[in-house]
Amino acid sequence: MDSPLCPGYPKRMATDLGVRFLDRTTPPHISTLILLAGIGALTMNIFLPSLPGMARAFDADYQLVQLSVALYLGMNAVLQLIIGPLSDRFGRRPVVLGALMLFSLASVGCALSQNIYVFLAFRMIQAVVVTGLVLSRAIVRDMVPQDQAASMIGYVTMGMAVVPMIGPAFGGLLDEAFGWESNFWLLALLGVAIIALVWRDLGETAPMANTSIAQQLQDTPELFRSQRFWGYCLAALFASGAFFAYLGGAPYVGSDIFGLSQSTVGILFGAPAVGYMIGNGVSGRYSKRFGIDIMILWGTIITVIGLGVALISHYAGLRTPLSFFGFMTFIGLGNGLVVPNTMAGMLSVRPHLAGTASGVGGALMLGGGAALSAFAGWILTQGTTAAPLLWTMVVTSALSVVAILAVIRRARHLKEL
Repeated sequence: MDSPLCPGYPKRMATDLGVRFLDRTTPPHISTLILLAGIGALTMNIFLPSLPGMARAFDADYQLVQLSVALYLGMNAVLQLIIGPLSDRFGRRPVVLGALMLFSLASVGCALSQNIYVFLAFRMIQAVVVTGLVLSRAIVRDMVPQDQAASMIGYVTMGMAVVPMIGPAFGGLLDEAFGWESNFWLLALLGVAIIALVWRDLGETAPMANTSIAQQLQDTPELFRSQRFWGYCLAALFASGAFFAYLGGAPYVGSDIFGLSQSTVGILFGAPAVGYMIGNGVSGRYSKRFGIDIMILWGTIITVIGLGVALISHYAGLRTPLSFFGFMTFIGLGNGLVVPNTMAGMLSVRPHLAGTASGVGGALMLGGGAALSAFAGWILTQGTTAAPLLWTMVVTSALSVVAILAVIRRARHLKEL
């Protein structure tokens, strides 16, 4: 269907119409989509080095200040369930612009907060920036077919993957130079800049629905009845769950089991990010050629093999920091293949509900991942080795293989009908 700002927009993108940057009558430039997705990742982690200083500044317990992470993640999960249906009903462009405006105001509120409770309230509002991540994926699927969408999402997430690698370091430098508030002033300025970019470069891509929100909700069960949709969701949940388990357990393994300094743990901790960028690059180049299901299958298998070898090596006596963190590169590599392709699959099951699918899938990934992260922290107690964490990651990764095999089987069944 046509977009009101650019008739024939999705169809013309599918036929590789040239992109003109800052011209919203053509498809948005990929850099716009990367920035939309990346600002959420930056908001998540840029201020983490400032947490101890913020606790002193607010005269609050560190655990209370640390809620700024948990509350942000919780609001992310809830908002993803709302953003998708809203964008399916009212369009991607107004929802993105509205969310970025609210995010910029909330960032200013965080910077000006005088007590921890006001800060936490504005921090929760900041979570609305997840709109950029959710809708950047839906926008891609509006414009191009399934396999091409997986390629494009791969490139978007590859660019976004750089942010978690540099965000905390940059935030720490800002804190030392100007204080913790500078991180949030920077986020506010970036929010305003991206609003201007979106205004100029992003036209409406979604087919405009004539139905009410109530009717939109009535259509949602059509998506939920799809076995393939849930298969893609579970494959993404379990594959990314292994990574979230790593996030919850690896700091303990590095500091308490291997006795590494915090700076050394910080350097080694980024091993999955390297693999993730490589996997995203492979997805971007080959998903269109081989199809998303094959890419997901290979991503899950690579993860299981890498973590399986890590577990075997552990029991064989190879228990060094380099071996443990080195094998974690396979988590990133596998996720780089799985995540963009499962997202493209979710969005393609019912294209007219792409926003809803992106929101539900993202919420499941985040919620399930948070649970596995907490579980990993719980099973690692004083005196344990890295084995419980490795077993958790191997089992969740194996479940992702089962999920994508079920999707492939279902797709073959549908073709035979």
